[in-house]
Amino acid sequence: MRIDEGADATTSTPMPGPSRPRHVGLIMDGNRRWARSHGLADVSLGHQAGAEHLSNVLAWLSARGIEHASVYVLSAVNIRRRGPVELRALFRLIENVIPARVLASEQWRLHISGNLDLLPKRTREALMDAVETTQDRPRHLTLAICYDAHADILGAVRRAVVDLPVGDVDALSVDLISQHLPGGPAKEIDLIIRTGGDNRASGFFPWQSTSAELHVASCSWPDFSEHDLDSALAHYDAVISANT
Repeated sequence: MRIDEGADATTSTPMPGPSRPRHVGLIMDGNRRWARSHGLADVSLGHQAGAEHLSNVLAWLSARGIEHASVYVLSAVNIRRRGPVELRALFRLIENVIPARVLASEQWRLHISGNLDLLPKRTREALMDAVETTQDRPRHLTLAICYDAHADILGAVRRAVVDLPVGDVDALSVDLISQHLPGGPAKEIDLIIRTGGDNRASGFFPWQSTSAELHVASCSWPDFSEHDLDSALAHYDAVISANT
């Protein structure tokens, strides 16, 4: 960079840094395909690799100053579609691996969005214990577990209506409904990263992601790397820069 003669280099204007999303959404897709591609007949081993990998990605987000993340773990639809053997394995991971990884991060406060009544009692209790234990942490992680987008929005509308002054329907607003959605304090998602190569959102927090950029990584979730994360963040920066 050329500095004009006579200019004080210490007073030069610094170059602006890249635009960073405040809230990142992660769709962890491709665990089953990863297991098969590694010659593993038991697809639950792919889910286990994916669940354990969550702690790595949370550390990378922390290192890059991201303070809000939402992660698609298990939809209510998938509970109906998966067989009992695979479901039992998924429930064990949600009970044992995911809470342990969040607790070990020492950075992330856990929030849950979804119908936990669909989970076994011990699994539900393990998640709620982690929610309670992490209350004082600075970053916010929302896990979509037994998640149904319609139920998520409908529940928020019902809670918002209960808080309205009697008869004042005009007071119902987008902001009010957003405030009643489950999850961390930052509701609006800026960037969604989906692994596995599929270019769709699969009902991932539709109310919260109406303005989100979608970045699709071709790799499966267990293979998602720091380089892949930086590529997604660079994509977001390029889109924001082009529109400002």
